[in-house]
Amino acid sequence: MLGASLDTNDYMTRLNEELDRIDRSDMQRWSDAIYEAWHSGNFVYIIGNGGSGTTASHMAEDLGKSTLHEAELNDESKKRLKVLSLTDNAGWLMAVGNDLAYDQIFVQQLMNYGQSGDVLLAISGSGNSPNVLNAVEWANRHEMKTFGLTGYSGGKLKDMQQDGLHVDLDDMGMVESIHLCLFHWVLNDVFARINSTGRYAG
Repeated sequence: MLGASLDTNDYMTRLNEELDRIDRSDMQRWSDAIYEAWHSGNFVYIIGNGGSGTTASHMAEDLGKSTLHEAELNDESKKRLKVLSLTDNAGWLMAVGNDLAYDQIFVQQLMNYGQSGDVLLAISGSGNSPNVLNAVEWANRHEMKTFGLTGYSGGKLKDMQQDGLHVDLDDMGMVESIHLCLFHWVLNDVFARINSTGRYAG
C-alpha cells in the first residue's frame, strides 16, 4: 500500500507519474469500443470484484445516464446506450455462488444476455480473478468484444482479452483509482461523440 509509506505530497507525485505512463491510445480504443456498441445497438456489460465491482456499478450508472443531456432523459425517441453492470443483481449472484460456484457468477449471466457484437468490459487489478476470466473466455468464444482493465502484471486477463488498458503498478488502491479516473474521460468522450459536441462538433 503506497499510502502507508508515502506522505501526501509524495503520493500525489507518484499518482501523477503513473497517470503519465498510461498509453493514451488505449484510452481512445476503450472509448471507441463503447461508442461503437452504442452506434450498433449492442450491449456493454461490465464486471469486476470488490472495489472493481463497485467501479463496474459506477461506470454502468454513468454510461447509462450521463451519455445523455439532462433535458433528454425523458425523451423516449433518444437512442440510448445499453449498459449493465453484472455485479448489481444480488439475488442472482448469491444463487449462482451458492448453487454452482463463485467463479460462475458472471458467465452464467452472460449465457442469458450476451450476444455476438456485445462488449464485455472486464476489470481485474490482478488480472487473475477466476469469475472474470471465465466470463471473458465465454465472451471470446461467442464473438463478443472483450476489453480488460488490469494492474500489476496484468495476469491471465491481459493475455486473454482482445484489447485493454493496463496500469503497470503493484498497488491495488492506486490501480483502482486510475481505472475510474480514466473512465471519466472515456465517459466524456463517448458523450461528445453521441451528442456531436466538443471536438466532435460540426
